[in-house]
Amino acid sequence: MLADLSPLIAATTQWLTRSYPACGGALAAALGEAQARQAVTVAAWLRYPTPTDAALVGMAGPGGSAGLDWITGADATGPDDDAGDGAWRTWVDEIVASWAACLLTDGELARLAVGAIAGGGHTAHSPIDFRRLVSPDAHDRRAAALLRHPDLLAPVATLHRTALEERLGPGQALIA
Repeated sequence: MLADLSPLIAATTQWLTRSYPACGGALAAALGEAQARQAVTVAAWLRYPTPTDAALVGMAGPGGSAGLDWITGADATGPDDDAGDGAWRTWVDEIVASWAACLLTDGELARLAVGAIAGGGHTAHSPIDFRRLVSPDAHDRRAAALLRHPDLLAPVATLHRTALEERLGPGQALIA
């Protein structure tokens, strides 16, 4: 069984960075992707805290990007998809994308989420720094202006924000 969330994290990050691209060249694109990947990683680890959870989503599949594409008005048939390379879209997780959008647009929520995963099963083997997510500098903010814009991300963020807030609410402990 697949207990690794990397395909889901990679696909959901790619969806976010294609839907809300960075402006300003290759460095901006890299900074934007780093922020999106950190937000998606935290969201995925919150959503699937145990190896069993990760294995189950690996077997059942996360659902794909169709609903998100419809909500954002995105055209799912870009140049990569015309070449038959759109299989990555099946690994996009709508809830993880929504939670990541919440984390990118709400600094306090991002800090709570990073705190919630600290010491959990995913972070037990090595400390991971989510600095670009929780305390982005001026370069990070410029690079991810669209990716961090609350009004632009609102349609995605509001989809599952309540579930994220419940998950991070008082007395909610992650299963490690």
